[in-house]
Amino acid sequence: MIRFAVLTLVLIMAACTQPQTPSEPPAPAATSSNGALPAPTPSDVAIRINAAQDGQTVQVGVNQRFAVELVGIPTAGYVWQPAQMPAFLTRAGDASGPTIAAQNQPGYAGGNHWEVLMFAATGPGTGELVLEQRRPWETNEPPAHVFRVTIVAR
Repeated sequence: MIRFAVLTLVLIMAACTQPQTPSEPPAPAATSSNGALPAPTPSDVAIRINAAQDGQTVQVGVNQRFAVELVGIPTAGYVWQPAQMPAFLTRAGDASGPTIAAQNQPGYAGGNHWEVLMFAATGPGTGELVLEQRRPWETNEPPAHVFRVTIVAR
């Protein structure tokens, strides 16, 4: 009788559990050997400017969209924002994303993130684009970082 009760209990438990179906693994991201992810810049952006170009001059075409790809810490409130922008430039979008593959895992919190600010030259000109990394609510504090690039639009 005890065997029958145990067997019945096992069968009931087996019937109540849902079958496990294998889930599809997430699509692999293009990562480097150390897990670093590229900036999430749209493919239609003609020119990509990065932190290594701080202080340099970059040529862009009129009506050509370009991006400035910088690493920020938005989880701590620090975001990149234009502080100075020549009159011939206009904002043309934003993108953001993780800097390392581990940030895509459930439960991962914090860390650096890509901040991609896109612009377009509406006419010819030369001027300095200045981006500041700061917490927007800290108006009396100096920026944590400043990025400068001279844009020449032809």
